[in-house]
Parts: sequence; C-alpha cells; structure tokens
Amino acid sequence: MSRATPASPSQPPKAEGLRLRARLRYLYHGASPLAVRFRLAVIVIDFAIIGFFLAAPILHEAGRVFYVVDYVVAAVLAADLAARAYAHTDWKDWLRKPATWVDLFVLATLLFPGWLFNFGFLRLLRLWTLLNSDFFWRTIGRKYDDTRVEEITRALASLVTFIFVVTGFVYATFRGSHPGISGYLDALYFTVATLTTTGFGDITLPGNWGRVLSIVVMLTGITLFLRLAQTIFKPHKIKFPCPTCGLQKHDPDAVHCKACGVVLCIPDDGA
Repeated sequence: MSRATPASPSQPPKAEGLRLRARLRYLYHGASPLAVRFRLAVIVIDFAIIGFFLAAPILHEAGRVFYVVDYVVAAVLAADLAARAYAHTDWKDWLRKPATWVDLFVLATLLFPGWLFNFGFLRLLRLWTLLNSDFFWRTIGRKYDDTRVEEITRALASLVTFIFVVTGFVYATFRGSHPGISGYLDALYFTVATLTTTGFGDITLPGNWGRVLSIVVMLTGITLFLRLAQTIFKPHKIKFPCPTCGLQKHDPDAVHCKACGVVLCIPDDGA
C-alpha cells in the first residue's frame, strides 16, 4: 500500500509571498480610495523626512538624539524602498532608474552618518525624486486634467533642490575654514545672493575652486529660474493625446491638431 505524499512545505510561504506582492502592488499602484490614502500617507512621511534632512545640519549638534532619529528615518526609508522594489513588476528595471540610485545613496548616508555626513547635503535630492516621480503624480496630480500645475511644480522642485544642495555643499565644505561661513544660514545667504547675481561681496569663497563654484551656481541657478518663469508665463496647454499622430499637448479650445489637422474632441469640464 502506497503512502500519501506529504504536502510540500515550500508552497505556503510561496503563496504568502505572492499575496504580499499583490497587496503591495495594489497599494502602490492601485486607484482605489484605500490605495490613494496609503500613497498620501507615504507622501506625507516623505515630506517629513525631507524636513529632517533640511534641519539635519542644526540637529547634528544634538549628538546621540540625532543619530537615533537618523536610524529611525533610515529604517522607514529602507522599508519603503524594499516595498517598492517588491511591488515592481521587474526589479531589474526598477534598479535601472536614476531616482532609485539617488534614494539608495540617501539611504547609505543615513546608515553610515559618521562616515558620509559630509555628503548629507545630497539627501535633499529626495525632494527632486519625489516631485518628479510617477508615484507622486498618480496620487496628487490625478485631480488635474492638464499639465500646467505639474510642470510648474517640477520646475520649482528643481530650483529649490539646487539651492539647498548647494547650500549644504558650501556649509559642509567651507564651515570653519572660511570666516564668512559660520552657520547654515550663512551658506544659504551666499547661495541665494550668488544665484540671483546680487553680488553683495560680504561673503566670497576663497581660491580658484571658490570662483568656479560661484560661476556654476550663477549659471545653473539662472537657467533653472528662467525655466520656472517660462513655465509660469507660457501659454496654457492641456494634455489630450491626438488619436492620429499622438501629439500630447493642445490649446484648451483647440478644434484641430496642430501637427496633423485631425478634428479633436477635447472635453470641457467648465461646460
């Protein structure tokens, strides 16, 4: 008489893993009210983490308390990144995204604050990756039927991120070695004064590298500022793909596609 073959013990964990992945995909990519509320909570936590990054140069003086908060933030960020990777259809494709490597580097500065604290100013890139992510706009931007708010927000995020990354770099590099840079506010003041080409001259960075940095700040800052102004004042467009040629943006009152001339039927929410 043959004995019954026992059930494979590997099946239940595999099934549980599949259910967990399906649940994470539902929360991170779903359109239900529960999934949207979950992503809103994640975004609120992200902004709180970014606030901690902004205050880190000041909080660093708190010593042990700072490191406790630092590792708590690292644990939260690591859990979020692991969940996003597990919920992604192809984790290799997820790893190929530049924003993923930025987030991984931010996590490294949190896990090794003693060694990488001088690179802590790059943590503010988290603001840029958040406001330029599909995750953010699928949650926040889903209420908008045009791209104007999204374009202005992206341009503003680039400018603000650049200002605070440069501020952190100047603070970490020149604090203590330059009499004009004694605190974070001094570094922020220098960055804004240089970016706007005001040129008060009360704080100037020494040496050739200081001049090179000032030139980079002026050129890049003016470019980002002009991009923001152009985004704000350029003619209003809405996103409505042309069914024939695929042109994405049109005037709100457009009747024909400017590229191929096909008749468009753009919904008018104000009607």
